[in-house]
Amino acid sequence: MKLWAVCLLSHTVGVIAPFLDLSSSTSLPKKAGCIKVNHCKCILADGSGVISLAALGDSQGYVGRLKPIQPGDVPNSEVLLSFNPCLPFSEPEDFASTDCVDVAACVIVRDHTFRYTTHYINYGRHEGSIFKYNNNVKTLTISYLVHSSSQIQTRVHFHCSPNRSFSVSHRLGAEVPLEMWVDSPCACPNACNLEDVGPGTILLIILCLSATAYFILGSCALRPFRTRSGVQITPEDRVWCTLCYLFAESQKWPPSWRHSFLKEETL
Repeated sequence: MKLWAVCLLSHTVGVIAPFLDLSSSTSLPKKAGCIKVNHCKCILADGSGVISLAALGDSQGYVGRLKPIQPGDVPNSEVLLSFNPCLPFSEPEDFASTDCVDVAACVIVRDHTFRYTTHYINYGRHEGSIFKYNNNVKTLTISYLVHSSSQIQTRVHFHCSPNRSFSVSHRLGAEVPLEMWVDSPCACPNACNLEDVGPGTILLIILCLSATAYFILGSCALRPFRTRSGVQITPEDRVWCTLCYLFAESQKWPPSWRHSFLKEETL
């Protein structure tokens, strides 16, 4: 009886063991996508890194500023594009009554046929932008809307690449979104992160400035002299006299009297 039970148990284990090995060797697929943190930063869903576009543009954050694009079906005109992935901007900066106020992308149309008129067209804001990440091609795609209930007006593809390039594909007047392709190493996870000045850095700067001022003022106000035990320093006599004089004058005379007294002495 015991021999039969042992044989049955070994047979059962032999049948189940391959399935157990298969389940343990099979790994779960990685999560795809990028969780939006703010206008220009997202965290990869699999936890492998953070993509920050803060250092992607120029000193003002623009990836493209007044970049010429194809005018499409608008003859005798000049079409320019401005795009900032992180900071809202207005075009023109000194005139805030156009359609491009606090936008992410703006198209400027300069018509040369009639008195050189200029039109500013809003092509998307940062609010309500949609983040999508393709792990296979290492590309983060952000879609910008003019309003929360409107259709996608601008779609930008940020590709992780060692090269840097910026291209636009759009025909003005066409019912398709404005497409941009940005190749940059700053579009890669955990790359080109700007370091914020934290409280520790501020305290360190204050400490260095205080130490510098201490040594400079000390060298001016202290007098070294040699003793049997070595060189020592003491405050100059004039330093103490000056401090005592200023303190006595401030306590003795009211501000208005002291001012008139000094004026009479000057005369």
